[in-house]
Amino acid sequence: MTKWTAADIADQQGRTFVVTGANSGLGEVAARALAKAGAHVVLACRDTTKGDAVARTIGDNAEVRRLDLADLASVRDFAAGIDSVDVLVNNAGVMAVPRRKTVDGFEMQIGTNHLGHFALTGLLLAKITDRIVTMSSTAHKMGSIDLDDLNWENRKYNRWSAYGQSKLANLLFTYELQRRLAAAGSSVKAVAAHPGYASTNLQAHTESVQDKLMAVGNRIFAQSAEMGALPMLYAAAAPDVAGGSYLGPDGLFEQRGHPKVVGSNDKSRDEKTAGALWSLSENLTGVEYTFA
Repeated sequence: MTKWTAADIADQQGRTFVVTGANSGLGEVAARALAKAGAHVVLACRDTTKGDAVARTIGDNAEVRRLDLADLASVRDFAAGIDSVDVLVNNAGVMAVPRRKTVDGFEMQIGTNHLGHFALTGLLLAKITDRIVTMSSTAHKMGSIDLDDLNWENRKYNRWSAYGQSKLANLLFTYELQRRLAAAGSSVKAVAAHPGYASTNLQAHTESVQDKLMAVGNRIFAQSAEMGALPMLYAAAAPDVAGGSYLGPDGLFEQRGHPKVVGSNDKSRDEKTAGALWSLSENLTGVEYTFA
């Protein structure tokens, strides 16, 4: 995968990708690249007006469907409308937002970044033919999973700790999903990726002075969204990706560069925590996985 770029994506004609949060940022870049390679791309967006605007510029290979990951009813409605999908890309997310809850009462970051995608994946699993890609972050390293207070009901809320928890949950979910798929003899693969430090509008919604600080960082230090999307695209479309892989940039501290297989911390590999989080996630979302 040396210096792999979106131009190296093989012909994807006849294949369907669902990309959450594809109305902007990394999701939009990924949707454009996949559609350019011939794929049919479903832009799964909370804001369908923005999604429609993106889809019009992509052309016939794109369609927009409403998906609000912070509302399990919306997740169920979306999943019911999908007949078959080759690759699900769990990309949408929120970062370091003020304390607030989803429609179902979950803390917004764990609810959107993990529980929404957990429910979506489970509801679509029988319809997925190839792989599930879930976006994490190097911020998983500052996260801890509190199984007794996943939704920050009993501890003082810290926006960055909550974000780190949700990104750690993304990795625990991916690795546990891969173990369960393999145990069931499924050919479907679970893969994770992270973008490094990429300039997107994700950094503009903390609703604090940090938005301005991160805007400066985006201009000075960040790589482009086009580069940041490469690990996701490699994870989603490259034929040689192994289940359970984690892709990120190959540069210094994994902050920028071309995609490569990267490592994650010991917490993300803790199978006991992963199993407990899985059970808790099923209980909270009401979505129980069935493996063929």
